[in-house]
Amino acid sequence: MTTMHHLDDQSPAIQHLVKVDKRLAKLIATIGPIDYHISDNSYGYLVANIVGQMLSNKVAAVILKRLQELCGGHITMLAIKNLSDDAIHGVGLSKSKVGYIRSLTTAVETGQVDFASYPAMSDEAVLKDLTTIRGIGNWSAKMYLFSVLDRPDVLPVEDKAFLQGYGWLYKTTDFSAAAVRKKAEKLRPYRTIAAKYLYRAVDLGLTKTPFHLFKD
Repeated sequence: MTTMHHLDDQSPAIQHLVKVDKRLAKLIATIGPIDYHISDNSYGYLVANIVGQMLSNKVAAVILKRLQELCGGHITMLAIKNLSDDAIHGVGLSKSKVGYIRSLTTAVETGQVDFASYPAMSDEAVLKDLTTIRGIGNWSAKMYLFSVLDRPDVLPVEDKAFLQGYGWLYKTTDFSAAAVRKKAEKLRPYRTIAAKYLYRAVDLGLTKTPFHLFKD
C-alpha cells in the first residue's frame, strides 16, 4: 500500500537545498536522513485525508482505524459503498465528512476524476481537478501531490504545521502566501523536500526552542 523513500546527503534534492539556504542546511544537518512513505492507494489516501481534516493526528488516527475496521481492514470504494451513511457517521465522522466521502466516491466512480491520468499531468492541473470534488480543498490536494504522486516542488502555504516550522526557521511572523513564496523561491525545484524537513522539525519538537544559525 505504501513504498518507503529515503533522503540523505547523497540525494540531489538535499545537495541543492544545503547549497542555497544556510538555515535549511543547518536544519538538515541537525535532523539527518529522513524516510517517508508514498501511498499507492489514491482513493484510500483521500478518504483518510478527509477524516483528518481539522482534527489532531491522534484523534484522526483513532477514527481512521475504526473506519478501516468497518471496511474489513482496508478502505476501498466497494467497502465504502456497502456502508450506510449512519455506519460511517458512527465511527466519529461528522455528517459533512460523510458527504465528502460520498462525493469523492461518486467522482471516482463516474470518471469525474481519473487517478491513472495524474502522473502525466502538471501539479497545477492535478490541483484544479481534485478541488472540483466537494471536501477537497487546496491543502488536501497538495497533500495528495506530496504523499501519492511524490511531486518534489510543492509549497504548502495553507498548512499550519508547515508555517510553524517556517516561522521558526526564518524568524518571521509574516505568513502571507506572497511572502512565503518569495522566501522559498530559491528552494525550487525541491520545495516539497524543504517542507518535509520543516514538518519533521515540528514533529521532533525542535520548534519549542529558538533556532540559532551559528549556535551548536
